This record gives sequence, structure tokens and C-alpha cells, in this order.
Amino acid sequence: MEGEIKRLKERIAELEGKSVDKPIRSKIQEMSSEVVDSNPYSRLMALKRMGIVNNYENIRNYTVAIIGVGGVGSVTAEMLTRCGIGTLILFDYDKVELANMNRLFFQPHQSGLSKVEAAAETLSSINPDVTIMTYNYNITTLDNYDHFVNILLTSGSNQGKVDIVLSCVDNFEARLTINTACNENDLVWFESGVAENAVSGHIQFIEPGRTACFACAPPLIVATNIDEKTLKRDGVCAASLPTTMGVVAGFLVQNVLKYLLKFGTVTEYLGYNALNDFFPTMSLKPNEQCDDTNCIIRQKEYKEKVANTISIVEEEEIPDTPVHESNEWGIVLVDESIPAQESTSMVSEGLSLAYTIPASGDVKPQEAAATEISLEELMAQMKTI
Repeated sequence: MEGEIKRLKERIAELEGKSVDKPIRSKIQEMSSEVVDSNPYSRLMALKRMGIVNNYENIRNYTVAIIGVGGVGSVTAEMLTRCGIGTLILFDYDKVELANMNRLFFQPHQSGLSKVEAAAETLSSINPDVTIMTYNYNITTLDNYDHFVNILLTSGSNQGKVDIVLSCVDNFEARLTINTACNENDLVWFESGVAENAVSGHIQFIEPGRTACFACAPPLIVATNIDEKTLKRDGVCAASLPTTMGVVAGFLVQNVLKYLLKFGTVTEYLGYNALNDFFPTMSLKPNEQCDDTNCIIRQKEYKEKVANTISIVEEEEIPDTPVHESNEWGIVLVDESIPAQESTSMVSEGLSLAYTIPASGDVKPQEAAATEISLEELMAQMKTI
């Protein structure tokens, strides 16, 4: 009887994730480190086979720092873990609460744990090959800021900078802290957020000097000097939808992959409004009167870099002689421009074109000339009226 009870307890512990058989864990680690098409941890290697990326295996060499492991940050961390990122650095100081159970990541038995501790536990069970570093403190305090910056500058490959920083926090103070750290040390980062109404969100790519930093175009709440603490009332919790957070996290990770693996176009700003499925995009240029002095320094550095690049291109001599002196096959360049054709087949059902541009050739020159009359004929017609 005691032996049966013991076996049942071991089975329950295994199901709850409290223990994993060592041979099974060893096999998981072996599979997660093997970059082959048959590996469930490397399914995105198909992107390489389809010609979208040439170096997907390099994903294991990158280090990503995520500040804020809440609704967006936790899902972002999971997606990157499943993609096989090399190292994840997680910053947060909150604990898991039962109120977090409407999220896509945390589980009831993790209630009371710090978010970074709970995240590391779950992520390690998903892909043990990912290196996970956790820091359970508030980055906005003077005591922690220097350590925070040091981690960003020394935790990348060869003890260098991290490859990209992801802001998934829910307050402006933390965003400005991240902005300051990245401007000071020329770190590329993504800012992201979900509105308190839970049906809209955004991501913003920030490259110091080239794009607007977070202080270049501060939100209205900062611009009007309103204390953000006055917006939160006791007993009132901001709305939260796992759908919106999942959408924003998906956009964020997709663009992180594009940036790291160099495919497609990295968006500079992408918004999302779930009420009418509106996805605004825009390009945000840096403000030359930005309050952040380090942003101004980065802007000058970027302008000098662009000027040097232009001068190098202008100095390159273009040969006057043909690239190919002989033309054995008689190849020539011809104009193959096709005139616009009127068509209504490309609009959706229930819509029609407001106007169309007539094709060049609808009106023949001789037909137009035939309608012309002389001045004498026109005067004769007027007399008969």
C-alpha cells in the first residue's frame, strides 16, 4: 500500500512539473541544441529553406533584454524562447498574482513567486537550451540603475552589449529610464505598450540618433506635467485582454527577428486598434530640441556618419566605357512600359471606383481634329440662333 502511494505521489509531482526524469531532460537539452529541420525547437529553419533568411541558426548567438515580464513581456519571452534565442535577460520587480491569470503565460501554482522567477521556471521547461538571466528589482531607482546599465553592456556575446533591448513596461518612469540608458550607451531598443482600455497597443523601434527617442515626442501625460499616479484610483484595475497583449507581443517579436536576422523591413512604429482593426504606421524623426542631451549627441553622430557615407559615394569614379564592350548576342534595352488599363475587377464586392484614368489611346488624334471648326463657321452658327 505504501509503495502504491509513493508511486502516485511521484506521478503527481511529475505532472505538476516539480520533477522531470533526468534522461528525459537530457534528451530535451540534446534536441534543443541541435539545429536541424527535424528538431521541434528549430522549426523556423524552414525560413532558410524557403529563402527568407540565410542565417537562422545565428539566432542562438543573440542576447535580448526584456524589461517588464507582464502581459506583453512574458509572451514575448516565450516566443523568443520557442524561436531558440541564445540568451534572455529578464527584469521585473512584481510578483505573480491571481489577477494575472487572464494572461497567456503565468499559472495559478506560481502565485506568490516573483515574475522573473516564475518566467525562468516556465521558459526553461519549454527550451532548456536558452540561457535565462533574471533580475528582480526596480530599474528606476538610483541604487539599481548602474547595475542595470552594466548588465546591458556586458551580457552580450564576448561580454559586450546586448543585441537589442525590449521595453514591455506599463509606466512612463520606467520607459524614460530605459530611454536614458539606451541613449547614453547607443543601444537599439523597442518600446511597446497596451492602452488601459485593453483594445489598442503599439510598438516603436528606436535607434539613437536616427529615429525619435522616447523623450523626443513624449506622451501627452508627460508633456502636460500630469502625475501619472493621479490616473490610477484605488480599487480600480486597468482592463486587460490576453488577445490584445498577444497581438502586440507577436508584432514585437516578429520585428525583433527581422532586425536580428536581417530580413524584411523593420517597422519604426506600428499601432493597433482592435475596435476597427486599424494598424497605423509612421516614421518618427528625432527632435533637434530633445530634452535628452545624449539624444542630441547621437543625432550629431548619425549626421556625421551619413555625410561621410555620401562623400565616399561621390568620390567613386564611374567609368565612361561600357561595362561590356562586346555585344555578341545583340542584347538591347527597350521601353516595356504598359499603359494603365481600366478595370473594376480589383475592388472588393460592394465597392466601385470613384473615377478611372482613361488609357492613353482612347481618344485618337484624328477624331479630336474632326471636331474642330473655323471661326467663320462658328460666327455663321451664332447668327442663325
